[in-house]
Amino acid sequence: MKKFLIVPSLLSANFCYLGKEIKKVIHAGCNLIHFDLMDYHYVPNLTFGPMILQSIKNNGIHVQFDVHLMASPVDSLILLFSDLNVKFITIHPETTKHLDRSIQLIKQIGCKVGIALNPATSLSYLEYIIDEIDLVLVMAVNPGFGGQVFLKYIIKKIRKVRSLIDRRKNDILLSVDGGINFSNVVQILRSGADILVIGSAIFHSSNYLKTIQRFKNSFL
Repeated sequence: MKKFLIVPSLLSANFCYLGKEIKKVIHAGCNLIHFDLMDYHYVPNLTFGPMILQSIKNNGIHVQFDVHLMASPVDSLILLFSDLNVKFITIHPETTKHLDRSIQLIKQIGCKVGIALNPATSLSYLEYIIDEIDLVLVMAVNPGFGGQVFLKYIIKKIRKVRSLIDRRKNDILLSVDGGINFSNVVQILRSGADILVIGSAIFHSSNYLKTIQRFKNSFL
């Protein structure tokens, strides 16, 4: 049986009850949560910042975060996520003038490094940095908004990234974000995903526990 993680994306949660929403998905067995920071510049949307994670920590909610920075310039933002229970910080190559320097900043604050690839972003970005990173996030939609439809041609890209990782024989995780639901989850997993970032399909369901369990059982 293939091992994979379900990582709920807070972008689709009910912000009026954010603490309760997080506790529900923790209760459903998720110990990593996806946190999308958008700046209304790199992407046409504005979301939340590190003060939200500080509040979650201050209120004793124990969970780790997978922080996805969709903002430019990105370096100054990276430093704000130090000591906020962040496991991964994922950035887009297009958001920094010096990608290696940004990668080193993430490492300096004790986080693992992720690189996000938009649908039209070339895999060539990975050529010189792949040995420096811990995760590749393949975007199956154009970044900016939740609830978008999975772009079917991204399956081919997922397979290519999986092959690239496997050739390096290292422990890089392959994450997929955008439009994941029960109709495409098996194909995504078969293509090589290790992590499924899921927003609307979880937070717009009536029972988070049952929905997450159904996703977990989808590849038995």
